[in-house]
Amino acid sequence: MQLRSKTMIWSAAGLIAVGAATGLSAQSLLQHPGATASTGAASTTTPLPPAIVPNYRAIVERNQAAVVGITVDGTVDTAMHPDGFNGPGGDQDNPFAPFFRGMPMPMPMPRQQPMHAQGSGFIISPDGLLLTNAHVVAGAKVVTVKLSDHHEYRAKVLGADKVSDIAVLKIDAHDLPTVQLGNSDAIAVGDYVLAIGEPFGLEETATAGIVSAKGRSLPGDGYVPFIQTDAAVNPGNSGGPLFDANGQVVGINAQIYSNSGGYQGVSFAIPINVAVQIKDQIVKTGKVEHARLGVEIQTLTQSLAHSFNLQSPNGALVAKVEPDSAAAAAGLKVGDVILEFNGKPIVDAGQLSAQVGMAKPGDTVALRIWRDGKTVSVDAKIGSATTLASNGSPAGGEHARLGLSVRPLSPEERSEAGVSAGLLVEDAQGPAADAGIQAGDVVLSVDGTSVQSAEQLRKIIDSHSKQVALLIQRGQDRIFVPVDLG
Repeated sequence: MQLRSKTMIWSAAGLIAVGAATGLSAQSLLQHPGATASTGAASTTTPLPPAIVPNYRAIVERNQAAVVGITVDGTVDTAMHPDGFNGPGGDQDNPFAPFFRGMPMPMPMPRQQPMHAQGSGFIISPDGLLLTNAHVVAGAKVVTVKLSDHHEYRAKVLGADKVSDIAVLKIDAHDLPTVQLGNSDAIAVGDYVLAIGEPFGLEETATAGIVSAKGRSLPGDGYVPFIQTDAAVNPGNSGGPLFDANGQVVGINAQIYSNSGGYQGVSFAIPINVAVQIKDQIVKTGKVEHARLGVEIQTLTQSLAHSFNLQSPNGALVAKVEPDSAAAAAGLKVGDVILEFNGKPIVDAGQLSAQVGMAKPGDTVALRIWRDGKTVSVDAKIGSATTLASNGSPAGGEHARLGLSVRPLSPEERSEAGVSAGLLVEDAQGPAADAGIQAGDVVLSVDGTSVQSAEQLRKIIDSHSKQVALLIQRGQDRIFVPVDLG
């Protein structure tokens, strides 16, 4: 699968981890007798218990058949202006581009390029339900799943949530081998982990390591508290399971930190507890609701901590409170420092984003904040940001979906855009992306009907079988965009 670059973070397209151990080996590899002082005197430090190495062979043998390869064929849109060059200022290869510099540009038209990619996944139910990464199947027209026995199936994409990078697939098969799902909250730094996948297309490759850190926040992925490991993950590994020492899936391998695009000792997996939450919503409702507090936050530095009379630079500093949000209703103010979320300490801004992401819309959470030199307790009822879980053409079932992640505009955004209502596009996939709609666009109406909520948009789309016309605003430009629903 093609790598997705975010600063220095790369997706490890298609990683598969192998799991379900039948037990641990009784072999003791390392025993630490305890430290001895330089004077030669015996230390009072309690010796560490013997280290027990997982039975990696048993984990692989039990789970290898439930790990699959995923092949994706589709198209990738590259924005192209009607005059034949890209963006204001023009394409340097176009001799006419200099004549258009500084002139208002029309909305770009989509230009599609064929795309072929590979990834990994794993079977979670005998009737063919699979998990993988959303970025593995992004832009897919045809998704093919290949089992370890080389049988191939056309897959349906039941839903793909870009925010969490989770996708749910379905193949028409029965009595399939499955993995056993574990508890990602139970693992700790230093625990053994094992991954199986198809790096560079090499089938059934197993790699092992340890949990290097938990709760990592990566640029652009604030909702996911990633598990960091040193298990080797490379392009082709994304979407596969990460197993613990007992052979249970505790994560889905998703990204790597790299200067070269290849493995450099740092890999990231989505906790399986997060993935199951997303999977349950997609299977039940076809959409995903993410909790939303409604604040913009930043991590405290030592200098900022001194400015707010805090002894340590721990917490999430509130830089903006969005109108009509859960934070506004709870009375949060700019300059507040959120120290705890439901009793859990917040060390930096990323931890708060991850905690909010794990909450459920409608939950009432307890916040402990620092305001005007003292701590204050605040209760907030978490809001919702609804994602219309997109699916590719092969997963459309009886009714193809639009493939948009949207949210209502805030009063401030409506004023800035000069509109009375509309939905902000946070992500576009599937039919919507094929039509040229992109993140940042505002959906004003569908077939002439103004839209004000994601649920209203969904109902309108569900009532159409073939094509709809969306009125889109991009910047100050408006245009009707026909979207083929398949």
